[in-house]
Amino acid sequence: MCAIAVPSISCKAPQVTVIGAGKVGSTLAQRVIEKNLADVVLLDIVEGLPQGIALDLYEAQGLEGHHKTILGTNDYADTTGSDIVVITAGLARKPGMSREDLLHYNAKIVVHAAREAMERSPQAIFIVVTNPMDVMTYLTWKVTGLPVNHVLGMGGVLDSARLRTFIAMELGVSTGDVSTLVLGGHGDLMVPLPHYCTVSGIPITELMDATKIQGLIERTQNGGAEIVSLLKTGSAFYAPASSVCHMIESLIQDQSRLLPASVYLQGQYGLTDLFLGVPCRLGCRGVEAIVEIPLTDAELAQLHRSAASVRDSRDQALSKLSF
Repeated sequence: MCAIAVPSISCKAPQVTVIGAGKVGSTLAQRVIEKNLADVVLLDIVEGLPQGIALDLYEAQGLEGHHKTILGTNDYADTTGSDIVVITAGLARKPGMSREDLLHYNAKIVVHAAREAMERSPQAIFIVVTNPMDVMTYLTWKVTGLPVNHVLGMGGVLDSARLRTFIAMELGVSTGDVSTLVLGGHGDLMVPLPHYCTVSGIPITELMDATKIQGLIERTQNGGAEIVSLLKTGSAFYAPASSVCHMIESLIQDQSRLLPASVYLQGQYGLTDLFLGVPCRLGCRGVEAIVEIPLTDAELAQLHRSAASVRDSRDQALSKLSF
């Protein structure tokens, strides 16, 4: 019998590493495997935590009807060969802790995580979730030396999703009919753009008065704080996890979705050498394009104000770190 030469086929599924097994990280791991997007490695420094979460999720595999694997680990060696690395690890702000303290602690955590992960997965695309997110994204890019299209931050997708929800709630329409756009840093100086927000193609400026729209903008800018005030002992994790999963899906499936994300600017919108939320196209090569849209003078001024705040925090972080 003659042997038939058959071209080899790679059987390796995409692999996503999630660093940090807190509520955002563990929920993201669940989202990714249950949507059959990729195998997941869930890493945390707390012994037993990622292993327990992984086992719990694995035991639900047959019920949820997916075929992806999840590995819980404390060892970066297990992350080797990842296609996407998501950094969620970091401290939440505690009573008596200044923003500067939080910036300093999380900078050290993120820099360590980025270095360790990049050594094992030098071709990976990195998505940063840890706050202050735009600054942590810059530090991840700086310490890894990765191409700028392989590093991005999550904030814009989450902020736009929150505004989308608030508009749908106010008008009593489906969120599926609402499209929104929020630019700038992931914080209270973000820049929602009402005239780019629509319901089935109709600008919300035609459906609500300016006072109502301003109220929705302010609620979006304080979206994270509102949830913290309600939870008392925690912060948002379902919507942040869904936002990252949305980005992962576009990257892995090469969907080339146009999404707002924190990306490295090199002159776009008159800004250079910082990561900030703007519209970009996400595909299998990472950030495939940054889209510049027309802004009013007032909107551009707001965007630059947001950028100045991010730049100040970034410079604070850089001054305390050595690369």
